[in-house]
Amino acid sequence: MIIFNDKVAIITGSGRGLGAAYARLLAERGARVVIHDAGVNKEGTGFDPNVAADVAHKICEAGGVAIASDVLLDSRDNCRSLVEMTLEKFDRLDILIHNAGWVAYQSIQDLTPEFLQRAININLEAPTWLAQAAFPIMKRQNYGRIVLTTSDRAIYQQYALTGLAPYAMGKMAQIGLMNVLAVEGKEHGILVNAISPVAKTRMWNVQDEPEDLRPDQVAPGVLYLASGECRESGFILRASNGQFTAVRWIERDNVDYPLNLAAVESSTAEDLATRWQEIAADVAF
Repeated sequence: MIIFNDKVAIITGSGRGLGAAYARLLAERGARVVIHDAGVNKEGTGFDPNVAADVAHKICEAGGVAIASDVLLDSRDNCRSLVEMTLEKFDRLDILIHNAGWVAYQSIQDLTPEFLQRAININLEAPTWLAQAAFPIMKRQNYGRIVLTTSDRAIYQQYALTGLAPYAMGKMAQIGLMNVLAVEGKEHGILVNAISPVAKTRMWNVQDEPEDLRPDQVAPGVLYLASGECRESGFILRASNGQFTAVRWIERDNVDYPLNLAAVESSTAEDLATRWQEIAADVAF
């Protein structure tokens, strides 16, 4: 059985939905958890400290250890303050799960700087500054697990939706961040992976407990990625309806990057046009 005795975890956006499911399961397995949620509304604005506090209270009532934080992750300093608060309270940080997100739609023609910046703040800047603050602590411990969040809506064109460009950009950015942090953390025992979850939450306008696509069906995947049993880094774990598959981009055999891609040679655009079916023959991911 995977247990987390003496381990400390920060889970952002854990006042509701997926994040709350992650937090409950980690706490049940012995982790001390920081429930972070500013209690914003679906539009990404507003503030309600009770959202995080209620989840932390329920975990404590069930015999777990949890504290709440409602800091807005809208700056480097605020991200650092969340990590510092955790260190002051628990004297360590083993697990960072960036689950906080925001789903809203604006077509490319209607996109405003304010809308784009809000998506960048939560999907790119927040995980970057949180990881920056967490890395020195995890290096000292020679142990750490970071779980970022991406989306099939970003990875696969067939699942992309009109108006989701800022969301998709942020979710793809977390894959790039994952890859680099996996390299930087390797020699220090810090593993970095990403979850690509599907669950019916308020983002789907679902308020009641769904019969399928439940958050608790995703949570075991995050539990594994956050555990010492996980020994791999740089994977995307797709999770939906109690099913899991791990994927990542792997370079083809015989490639001598960047001089030789072991690929189709062409010297003109016309040649590419002629041979496109051969060039694009293996694009599955």
